[in-house]
Amino acid sequence: MAKTEEKVAEAGHESAAHDVKDESARGYRKARRGYVVSDKMDKTIVVEVEDRVKHPLYGKVIRRTSKVKAHDETNSAGIGDLVVINETRPLSATKRWRLVEILEKAK
Repeated sequence: MAKTEEKVAEAGHESAAHDVKDESARGYRKARRGYVVSDKMDKTIVVEVEDRVKHPLYGKVIRRTSKVKAHDETNSAGIGDLVVINETRPLSATKRWRLVEILEKAK
């Protein structure tokens, strides 16, 4: 009977830990920098993000780019802007990123 009580106490402690909303729990979300390549959609921007990876055999650093859709609530970003985006919950079928700040406006 004592073992059962210990398991219940441990389970209760674990669930209480998950109820706490803390910024450290959100530390796993990725942040990326990239250039806006499209702003035609309402409240959505397409950001081209560059990732540098080392070739597994030859060791050369290769630039790989991917385009992601990000949520821009105020429609403030324009084509060519350097922006910071954060990973977030799915906002639509293809949007999983949110605009954090505009580092540099396009000329």
